[in-house]
Amino acid sequence: MGTDAPRSKRHRRWRRLFAGLGVVLTIVLVVAGLGVWTVTRSFPTLSGEVNIAGLRAPVTVLRDEAGIPQITATTATDLFLAEGYVHAQDRFWEMDFRRHVTAGRLAELFGESQVGTDTFVRTLGWRAVAEAEVALLDPETLSYFQAYADGVNAYLKTHEGADVSVEYAVLAVQNPGYKPEPWTPADSVSWIKAMAWDLRSNLDDEIDRAELATALDPAQIAQLHPSYPYDSHPTIVDGPPAAATGATVSAGAAEATAHVLAAGDGYASALASLRTSLQSVPELLGPAGGEIGSNSWVVGGDLTDTGKPILANDLHLGPALPSIWYQVGLRCSTVTADCPFDVAGYSFSGLPGVIVGHNSRVAWGFTNLGPDVADLYVEKVTGDTYEYDGAAKPLLVRNEKIKVAGGPGVKIAIRSTEHGPIVSGLSGSDFARIASEYPQSAGLAALPGTADPAMTYELSLQWTALTPGRTASAIFAMSRATDWESFRAAASKFDVPSQNLIYADVDGNIGYQAPGVIPIRVTGDGTVPVPGWTSQYGWSGYIPFDALPQVFNPPSGYIVAANNAAVGPGYPHLITADWDLGYRADRITKRLTALIEAGTPLTVDLMGEIQADEYSAIAAALVPVLQTIPASGTAAEAQKLFEDWDFTVAADSAAAGYFNLVWHTLLDEMFNGTLPEGTGMAGGDRSFAVVTGLLAEPSSPWWTNKRLGAVSQSSMLKRVLQDAAAEGTRRMGDDVSTWDWGHLHTLELTNQSLGKSGIAPIEWLLNRGPYELGGGSSVVNAQGSDATAGYEVDWVPSMRQVISLADFDQSVWINLTGASGHAFHPNYVDQTPLWQRNETRPWPFTPAALTTSATDTLRLLPAR
Repeated sequence: MGTDAPRSKRHRRWRRLFAGLGVVLTIVLVVAGLGVWTVTRSFPTLSGEVNIAGLRAPVTVLRDEAGIPQITATTATDLFLAEGYVHAQDRFWEMDFRRHVTAGRLAELFGESQVGTDTFVRTLGWRAVAEAEVALLDPETLSYFQAYADGVNAYLKTHEGADVSVEYAVLAVQNPGYKPEPWTPADSVSWIKAMAWDLRSNLDDEIDRAELATALDPAQIAQLHPSYPYDSHPTIVDGPPAAATGATVSAGAAEATAHVLAAGDGYASALASLRTSLQSVPELLGPAGGEIGSNSWVVGGDLTDTGKPILANDLHLGPALPSIWYQVGLRCSTVTADCPFDVAGYSFSGLPGVIVGHNSRVAWGFTNLGPDVADLYVEKVTGDTYEYDGAAKPLLVRNEKIKVAGGPGVKIAIRSTEHGPIVSGLSGSDFARIASEYPQSAGLAALPGTADPAMTYELSLQWTALTPGRTASAIFAMSRATDWESFRAAASKFDVPSQNLIYADVDGNIGYQAPGVIPIRVTGDGTVPVPGWTSQYGWSGYIPFDALPQVFNPPSGYIVAANNAAVGPGYPHLITADWDLGYRADRITKRLTALIEAGTPLTVDLMGEIQADEYSAIAAALVPVLQTIPASGTAAEAQKLFEDWDFTVAADSAAAGYFNLVWHTLLDEMFNGTLPEGTGMAGGDRSFAVVTGLLAEPSSPWWTNKRLGAVSQSSMLKRVLQDAAAEGTRRMGDDVSTWDWGHLHTLELTNQSLGKSGIAPIEWLLNRGPYELGGGSSVVNAQGSDATAGYEVDWVPSMRQVISLADFDQSVWINLTGASGHAFHPNYVDQTPLWQRNETRPWPFTPAALTTSATDTLRLLPAR
């Protein structure tokens, strides 16, 4: 939150991909190039028969009108080989682009403009760790990954260039010699590293606190990074707020931020440089920070209309075209120990298996736990050594060469310390000056100067995902779980990214388990950069799996996991000091409680209604205060829109439109024009908590902006009401009754790789929208925007599922876009209008239901 650069800045790097090619591409695309045949030639074969090398027996692929494949095979390896083939049919360009990102090889596609991005990704070492993980896979899991790769490669053997995807025709203009290389298991496992990176917990908050320290004192920083409100918002394991049970509430993160280094300009420059490097990495799941989250909850059979559990889940990620998710069913024709899969749900193209969904006995969902698993260390580096506990240790150096399309290769040296790769550097003189200016600073303490001009201070990163893990095996173990015990056994292998796992089974049980590798620190709480030259700030181990939060069949009959704190302040281990502050979890809990207390049986439809809830907690807190402020002119007319408003930020609501203008203006005029660059308030849960707290402090200096003539809470709010009304008039006209939130709050579905090239024909070809939306940041219908950048939607419920354990055929699901990654294919964005209206599609699962819904049947046969 507040840690992401404005979208316009982040997207400029893609425009560089095709710098200078605008005229050429316009001619190619519009006059002579991408006609109907070129665009449609990559559409996949959906019916008939195709012979594929490597198959042992025939495989059936049924598709419904949405193009969602349901794959049935005799053996497990045939099943995943077919999944690889089908993924490649629909999404290979996406897969190819992603593997170049995760390997630090974008320059091979797009030229020298991507060398910086590749350097940073290679420094992190995603690909190297993925290759190490593949080497450690058990034979069964490795056979699944290899079979998947064989299926992808079988497709590539019979398709090339624009036959694979239209993007290759575009790429050929700049890089005519490019041809995709064969797929490998490491290409798949690398995607897990990308998932972990985009869900990397509080690294951006760590940088934010350090940058704020250049201008603010510790108390002010703590005020801008408030701790979890245990007294008013629920925890996952304990349910209702701690105050309701008489528990003691800890200041938590607010205390921790008192130890932030008050850094000078040199340190600020280094942190800003690191932030720029972070922003250079393509956001494969979405912008890092506060809005990557998700909603999930599960209710037991005593509360439902069927007597069996219902599980609901929607994952909040950055919007992309095609959607990050790919719906699929994977079934063994006869379920046996050798072929144990009968599962359906959401997969990632490029990765075998199902990530979230259900099998014939259990259902599960994910939300981001958000543990603090990444720490920044300040290292003392002299030449090719660094200091650690008083001794000089040699830096670990890895030399690599980046291939560059259309140019010479670039050699890089990647340096690492005890903690991890060095990701930034500072001069010793900068740190010596900081130390002299801030000799009493805590956290990093006083950074000592040095008489050795060769010694510099540099930043290294320790991150759990840089150690080979077992998540690749966990994916398959989860899909074949049959009960709580086997589900937990699968979860114990889910090392990174650490997720909240909710669970339900056909026997009526519900549960929650937090998995993951979460460090135990010798000293410190992970909220700020710490000294790397001493083991005092290192990691002493990891929280044991059996000590991680879990709950099974709670007395309440339901569990809500929406990125809120998993445990209360009495939990003996530090998971993070930067929980999502729980506004969505609180609203979901209140909706469920109200229905339960009213004696209303919970249904699949009711769970879907809660997923679409658009109540804004910040509106409920701020509007009553706004209504006491005297306004005039258009502001007074707009202020009347708040009368009898229920604080629902619906797309067609005039009150919601004006309120969000006010909210964005307030954040800009209170914070974003005065805080250090890059540390503004982005409008999500942290902004909610900060402003709500300040409403009770009308004399706080945060309400002062002398440049705007605001010297008090009332004068600030008056100015904000006026400025927001003026903006509304500019954007939506003079008649405030015709204003609406959806006019401002729009979603542009953008091709992940080429959609922001800056070249209109390409963008027209690949992008779709805009779509007008309701919802907002830290609203259950979490269609959020970054207040530092505007009103355009940056985060969305990327999928929705509601699963009935009484009858899986009564379950429903929806994807953000569609199954196909091919522009103009009927299934390119066919699910988007339903998603936009918060509607879902039936989710058939049993063989009879699948046969009824099928519109196409493809038979994959062993090669002759």
